[in-house]
Amino acid sequence: MKKFVFTLGTTAILSAGFVGAASASTSGTYEVQKGDTLWKIAQNHNVSIDELKDANNLTSTLIYPNQTLNLSSIKEIVHTVKRGDTLWSIGQHYGVTVEEIKEWNGLTSDLVFPGEQFKIKTAQAAQSQTASAPVAKAAPQAQQPQTAQAQQEQAAQEQAQKEQAAQQQQQQSQQQASGKSMTVEATAYTANCAGCSGTTATGVNLKSNPNQRVIAVDPSVIPLGSKVYVEGYGQAVAADTGGAIKGNRIDVFVSSDSAAQDWGRRSVKITVID
Repeated sequence: MKKFVFTLGTTAILSAGFVGAASASTSGTYEVQKGDTLWKIAQNHNVSIDELKDANNLTSTLIYPNQTLNLSSIKEIVHTVKRGDTLWSIGQHYGVTVEEIKEWNGLTSDLVFPGEQFKIKTAQAAQSQTASAPVAKAAPQAQQPQTAQAQQEQAAQEQAQKEQAAQQQQQQSQQQASGKSMTVEATAYTANCAGCSGTTATGVNLKSNPNQRVIAVDPSVIPLGSKVYVEGYGQAVAADTGGAIKGNRIDVFVSSDSAAQDWGRRSVKITVID
């Protein structure tokens, strides 16, 4: 997309381009075309790469022309947050990641509150929800009121579960170092500059998705569609390119001009996750 880089007066004009979305057949399948990638098919059908892999028992992102992919088994359900829930525990229940839940629901933080409802898209969602439903039991015995000690024990157990979930979320962030890491020069841009289309090179509309974490990259260094953890920015998708973004350089998308100016130009460590 066309945009301006707010750093040292340097302006970077990024390319725009988007291949029209392919459509699935009425049977809920899609036949892979020459030039297709799993990332492109996922974007065109509003699902994630992991969903496509799960629905088709794929162990890698490698696909072939004329290969038939199943789209019909990918389900979307609504999860209502209960007391004690975290994004991590919800993701574990349905077999999805925290970042996927945040992306599907436009979340910018990990905080959740009882009563909130989140969309979950996964091939196993319907089965998981059915499996978790309570089963009626014949002739149940009358429940006895909880004693004060039992209530205290339950409260302590719930608190321990919350602390464990928080620790696991922190460990999940720290595990980003397991991918390919490098140090790059990072600048920032917005979608609101004069003449900017607001659409990335892979077709992401940043004006409609101002909270999307997107970076512009040199595709010869970081493939488009990769998930990248950026120090000081968080996990993002490599979904854009730019004429000035060559070699070990990236451009991070931010929602406002002031945020872009605050970012400036800096050296950061990144990790290519997938």
